[in-house]
Amino acid sequence: MQTPIPCLFMRGGTSRGPFFNERDLPGEVALRDRVLLAVMGSPDRRQIDGMGGAHPLTSKVGIVRLGTQPGVDLEFLFAQVVVDKPQVDTTPNCGNMLAAVVPFALETGLVRAQGESSTFRVLTRNTDMLCDITVQTPGGQVAYEGEARIDGVPGTAAPIKINFLDTAGSVCSGLLPTGRVRDVVSVPGETPIEVTCIDNGMPMVLMRAGDLGRSGRESAAELNGDSALKTRLEKLRLACGLLMGLGDVSAKTYPKMCLIAPPAANGSILTRCFIPHVCHEAIGVLAAVTVATACVLPGSIADGIAAVPAGELRTLSVEHPSGEFSVELETAPGDPPVVKRAALLRTARLLMRGEVMVPASLWRPGEPAR
Repeated sequence: MQTPIPCLFMRGGTSRGPFFNERDLPGEVALRDRVLLAVMGSPDRRQIDGMGGAHPLTSKVGIVRLGTQPGVDLEFLFAQVVVDKPQVDTTPNCGNMLAAVVPFALETGLVRAQGESSTFRVLTRNTDMLCDITVQTPGGQVAYEGEARIDGVPGTAAPIKINFLDTAGSVCSGLLPTGRVRDVVSVPGETPIEVTCIDNGMPMVLMRAGDLGRSGRESAAELNGDSALKTRLEKLRLACGLLMGLGDVSAKTYPKMCLIAPPAANGSILTRCFIPHVCHEAIGVLAAVTVATACVLPGSIADGIAAVPAGELRTLSVEHPSGEFSVELETAPGDPPVVKRAALLRTARLLMRGEVMVPASLWRPGEPAR
């Protein structure tokens, strides 16, 4: 016997995974997480007995419900299911999976289309972050085909605009959790290195690729095979986690580690981002927002190597291994400058609808947790 659970399997940005209406999952968190592990096939590096794709970008889950607060239309809980460990992390955000939230809600009848385009306010429960998401809904139906293109996804699709309203200090205590725009971090046996610890939607540690003896132009495959670099990055990550007030991050999926370098293709900055132990073949949505924010902070590790346009409303192009990611930032004067708004473009697509099966011995709706 198996338990069927209704779900839609969706791509959101450069990630994908099953989306659930919260009411269709167990209410008790520990049981819910065991169910999600079974859905994805973790822990197993191939995730052969589940829906996961054996990679952090394809081992993600979205959980959606109607808003429970005034002015909020939908609430989204993102779950990162670790591939090879029995671990489900609902602490960080995922801006890519966020792009599929409104399409999911429209497809399942949680909300109704408003006209040729529909905008809904979404609360990300992981970090209490608000955003307005606009999707195309001609004839009252979600449009997936269109001319928008994002690097890391083949072809084109209908645009989805995400306007973030409050991203600073999503997990940490503030935009600059150490209280400084630049820190020097030392770990035993290694040369001290300058970093910027920052959280504008995603806790991140930025460092110059050149300070680690790399160019920043290496492919994701090359960096994933660079065991010496990955070992050093993990030592730095553990040290920076303490500096950022995050405690022991050895079992956490954040902070992300990001190598930066001067732009190579007329963008604003070049990145190679680790999530946190695998080099991303693109860059996460909120990671791109955070990197772009560092570019406009005087004295940050990006100061002097990033090509930053003038003005308080500017678009920064964050280069990554498979292309670029454009982020529109609106800032106000301050020390450091205040980020008033961050907007960007994503796409999404419904890939499959149906039921995912988990062993009935794990969960039967209506029965007490085991």
